[in-house]
Amino acid sequence: MAITAAITTSTSKSVRAALTDSKRDVRGYLFAGVLLLCLLTALLVLTVLMWDVVASAIPVFQKRSTGFLTNDLASSPDKAGVSQGIWGSLVIAGFVIVLAFPIGIFAGVYLEEYAKSNRLTRFIELNIRNLAGVPSVVYGILGLVVFVQGLTWFTGGRSVIAAGITLAILVLPIIIITTAESVRAVPAGLREAGFGVGATQWEVTRDHVLPYAAPGILTGTMLAVARALGEAAPLLLIGAITGRLASLPGESIVDQLQGKFTAMPIVIYGWANEVNKPGKITGLTFEDLNAAAIVVLLAMVLLLNGAAILLRNRFEKRRQG
Repeated sequence: MAITAAITTSTSKSVRAALTDSKRDVRGYLFAGVLLLCLLTALLVLTVLMWDVVASAIPVFQKRSTGFLTNDLASSPDKAGVSQGIWGSLVIAGFVIVLAFPIGIFAGVYLEEYAKSNRLTRFIELNIRNLAGVPSVVYGILGLVVFVQGLTWFTGGRSVIAAGITLAILVLPIIIITTAESVRAVPAGLREAGFGVGATQWEVTRDHVLPYAAPGILTGTMLAVARALGEAAPLLLIGAITGRLASLPGESIVDQLQGKFTAMPIVIYGWANEVNKPGKITGLTFEDLNAAAIVVLLAMVLLLNGAAILLRNRFEKRRQG
């Protein structure tokens, strides 16, 4: 192993010397140094921001305990909580998972495995990549016109159903692209081995291609859900509540889905505009509650990313085994 590593290192040095005309690649080293400096600067800024947010959120969890997570929105920082925002974000994530995941995965697999390579296919792929770069506010306008105003009989107007469908459409191009790239990375020899033993196209895709590409697909889809959880602009256009949201007793699930709603990004946005008047009991301000809400949203995103990592590792172990 040591001899092989030494040979590999010597070969790479020889190739580098041949490419750089036996001179040191000063520009390359300089560019790599600039990239490293930018990365370290970004990490430093992120660490400082996170430290400030967490330091402001700790007193909220100490004084309010679980009440901050279970209480509804209120006009007083002594009573306000994020339960309605958590519920709205989880429902939106559910819509994204139910709608965007199967459609995006099936579309990515079809474009990569079944669609013929012609002008129409390339045109579709180009438009999907363009849609992935469209600003989220444009999807908010789409949701306002189509799902809030056009399909009021189904969504109930400015409701969590309209928000969930809109954000599912927002992340759909990302899921399609991620799936297609993961399927494209599958070695061609794996497909040829399946066809060599008489398997059909669907059997090769189901039993060989998808299990091999599953880690990349899962990672991309979970990151798409994490993006949907953090979007605020489309929700504001659709009509999410930024202030106090009344909770009527005895509401059915359908009434809740078709009624007024809020979500964690909207709660954070609303509290950022509140007057920072300390509460009479706890002495907390909405600025403190805002920091705690940011920590809750980050925890939700980290849980999703952790689930994606666990699933990816599981599929990778199964693939290697």
